[in-house]
Amino acid sequence: MLKVNIQKIYEHAKLPKRMTKYAAGYDLYSCNEEDMVIRPGESVLIPTGIAISLPVGYEAQIRPRSGLAIKHQIGVLNSPGTIDADYRGEIKIILFNFGKTDFCISIHTRIAQMVVSRHESIDFIITDNLDETDRGSGGFGHTKH
Repeated sequence: MLKVNIQKIYEHAKLPKRMTKYAAGYDLYSCNEEDMVIRPGESVLIPTGIAISLPVGYEAQIRPRSGLAIKHQIGVLNSPGTIDADYRGEIKIILFNFGKTDFCISIHTRIAQMVVSRHESIDFIITDNLDETDRGSGGFGHTKH
């Protein structure tokens, strides 16, 4: 099991929580002092009251919660957001209201989920030619059958 140090910036902050035993994502909670309203077509930066220290070679991806998306049309604007291993500031979530009605964020609302993943460092090598594949340069919905 990966060990990740976490800091509660505010005493009333809630720690991320997995809602089922095998869930990949840990729910993140709002840590606002008073209710925040997201109006249709607007985005709001929501504090979580926590900061983390990831090991080198890992990132935390911030993703929308499907329940907020289907029930209230609320999503993470820069999805997935990335928390890098060298970031030590408070995790804040940019929520966007894609819906037609106001949405209220009360304290300790589950606002997003965080998935921690391993990643590789890359050494790019300039070349004149790439290896050939059946697909080649076909993309944007184009595949050969």
